[in-house]
Amino acid sequence: MSNKNRRVVVTGMGALTPIGLTVNEFWSGMMESKSGAAMIKQFDTSRVDTKFACELKDFDILKFLDKKTARRLDPFAQYALVASQQAIEDSNLKPETLSEDEKNRVGVIFGSGIGGIQTFYDQAVTNREQGPGRISPFFIPMLIPDIAAGHISMQHGFRGPNYCTVSACATGNNNMIDSFLLIKFGMADVMVAGGSEASISELGMGGFNANRALSTRNDSPETASRPFDSTRDGFVMGEGGGALILEELEHALKRNVKIYCEIIGAGLSADAHHITAPHPEGTGAILSMKMAIEQAEIKPEEIDYVNMHGTSTPLGDIGETKAIKKVFGEHAYKLNVSSTKSMTGHLLGAAGAVEAIASILAVVNDKIPPTINFANPDPDCDLNYTFNKPQDRKVNYALSNAFGFGGHNTSVIFKKYE
Repeated sequence: MSNKNRRVVVTGMGALTPIGLTVNEFWSGMMESKSGAAMIKQFDTSRVDTKFACELKDFDILKFLDKKTARRLDPFAQYALVASQQAIEDSNLKPETLSEDEKNRVGVIFGSGIGGIQTFYDQAVTNREQGPGRISPFFIPMLIPDIAAGHISMQHGFRGPNYCTVSACATGNNNMIDSFLLIKFGMADVMVAGGSEASISELGMGGFNANRALSTRNDSPETASRPFDSTRDGFVMGEGGGALILEELEHALKRNVKIYCEIIGAGLSADAHHITAPHPEGTGAILSMKMAIEQAEIKPEEIDYVNMHGTSTPLGDIGETKAIKKVFGEHAYKLNVSSTKSMTGHLLGAAGAVEAIASILAVVNDKIPPTINFANPDPDCDLNYTFNKPQDRKVNYALSNAFGFGGHNTSVIFKKYE
């Protein structure tokens, strides 16, 4: 069964983002340089410092799930089910037509950086006001981040490997990388991979405000996420989900389905530096990108586009820029790089999955999504960040970075499939 030379391709994608509730809408939003940021509508923001975020627009879970089922799921799990359903349909994977043996070879690795934070808050209030006897029996299953993978498998009958990895804002990439490796080593033929997050709540916003990670540009929410701009003051919270169908190449060819791209490399590392701050020299990011490039068996100068982690924080943007210069040398200035978080905000555990989709669409369409909201140059950020509008460019190879609190670093490389 084990054969690490098995090739892995992407055959389906699903996206719920603040700038579009489908993959096509998400791509259109990026091509229009659209900002997903606005004043928060989900809760009363009078007690938090940051009063804006990138919320999903016009999303109604009852269009996808019945009321009883929806009530037993935290929003992060709702987003996971909807995004994965989109991806499964996009890949033309029909669970009802699969044999029992085939279902045993389809797995799900789908995670969340935080999990059911609103559920936790609500049940903590219930416990305080009414006592532990009134806590919902669904509290724990709604809270835990792995439950999204469980629900996806139950909905479709997939009995292959099933779990989640949690690595804060690197979660989406880590789940995709594990899925890639399981297929590569013959432990599955198809994997549903991705991440989702629903942390726009008083507790979530208050927590990130407390460690001064969030922008407080309340007078201009739509321009607050401004990676690489000298006036950046923190990230903008986002929410949503991204799902990808990873599939062994021969399996996909037998099914005669469209193939978006091939995944050819993955990198993983740790900063071993600080619980929230990235390494100032990008040490871990360097290791992660180098590992991905080495595994892909390509030269650094073959990479055409890097979708940067680029959170719009003062330290992070500089550290990642330094890392790219170290890995790519002179080619760093010939690359296109960008941060799609300038449009979507930071989707935390969903970021890696959603940004993988952005990277894959750049490969498919030969267009680079922009970094919007740039106005003021930062001398420490001097790469081609694809400012303010998309750029046409042949993209044969794209690399996507995702880094997380705890010093987790991940990189994935996508290759044009022809």
